Amino acid sequence: MPTISASAARQTLPAQLDRVEKGEEVAITRHGRVVAVLVHPDLLAARRASEAWGRADRIDALLEQARAEPLRAPVIERERAEELVEQAHADRDAR
Repeated sequence: MPTISASAARQTLPAQLDRVEKGEEVAITRHGRVVAVLVHPDLLAARRASEAWGRADRIDALLEQARAEPLRAPVIERERAEELVEQAHADRDAR
């Protein structure tokens, strides 16, 4: 990937845009550090779509794993169940 300074990019922007239009990526530096990359919009959209498909594949794998594991029966202590029932009654009576 060609690299140019921000001041050179400013002076040669039309030429840099022509390079990007032909499929190149151009890195722009400031004080020696890359701060931006000129990329064709189609390439950017393809990269984003690929990332989204990767996330979808990870979610699919998690769902498959969850489907393979048996469900555990919920466990609640008798005292806690009674506490919840009493609270529900109190809330209903308060209306």
